[in-house]
Amino acid sequence: MLPRRRPPSGSGSKGRHRPGGGRFPPPCPAMVRLWRARSWGALAGLRPRPDKFGGVSVDLAELRPPLRLEQAAFGRWLRGAVARWREEGRLAVWLHVPILQSRFAEAAASQGFAFHHAEEGSSTLTLWLGEGPSRLPGYATHQLGVAGAVLDESTGKVLVVQDRNKTLNAWKFPGGLSNPGEDIGDTAVREVFEETGIKSEFKSILSIRQQHQHPGAFGKSDMYIICRLEPSSFNISFCQQECLRCEWMDLMELVRTKDATPITSNVAKLLLYGYREGFDKIDITMREFPAVYTGRFYKLYHRELPESYRNIT
Repeated sequence: MLPRRRPPSGSGSKGRHRPGGGRFPPPCPAMVRLWRARSWGALAGLRPRPDKFGGVSVDLAELRPPLRLEQAAFGRWLRGAVARWREEGRLAVWLHVPILQSRFAEAAASQGFAFHHAEEGSSTLTLWLGEGPSRLPGYATHQLGVAGAVLDESTGKVLVVQDRNKTLNAWKFPGGLSNPGEDIGDTAVREVFEETGIKSEFKSILSIRQQHQHPGAFGKSDMYIICRLEPSSFNISFCQQECLRCEWMDLMELVRTKDATPITSNVAKLLLYGYREGFDKIDITMREFPAVYTGRFYKLYHRELPESYRNIT
């Protein structure tokens, strides 16, 4: 028996043979592109994750080699994936791009993605898919600084420093920026010890300063909190790199001196009032409560409540 010859290209109807006779209709080009894009995403190891707010997150750190090099394939996959997410009613896409994969940001930007924020080793781009203007929250726009007013109640003296790298050598309370995930009181205790060598315990918050467009915060907003601390050691061993001077100063002297920063002078007066009349008149104390998220807690700062009010049920 002679083998059957394949019909010449272009002859007869196009499409694949259907079992039992007839032919399948040719596949839609758009469906072919979508299938290829989905297949590439699966092969590359990408696992888009829906979130409870109606968005979806994609992390390019999951890309497997050598597919991480195929920028054009990623662009096609992203276009198809975004189309699918629109059909599903997703509201937004969060695209996390490691710094070594930054070349993919161009492909995302060409499809409407914009930078949301960047950290040390990665950036995050977003695309709003919902109706109207984007309702995505902005990234953090504040930095948090904390200082410690360490008062020795037995002598009425308070711990003060002068910064080494300031144009004006004014007295101030030791302090610095809070680390990510660090509580306010812990920052104050840590910064005081790092700058002066004095160990202390957090007692309360005394004041909060809010300042916008702060030159020292890259033009963002700055929150500066001063805490009342109680010392547990008294021998100063200050950091020579950060501090020019450090000493225990009489609280009244700090109130009256012209060689202190304005915020230090004002808080020194508040501290003097509490020292004389009772700290319950000035303290903003802290209580810890379980958060709505399982296994997490939050700290609530407020003026102390009388016990009769605290125990109302």
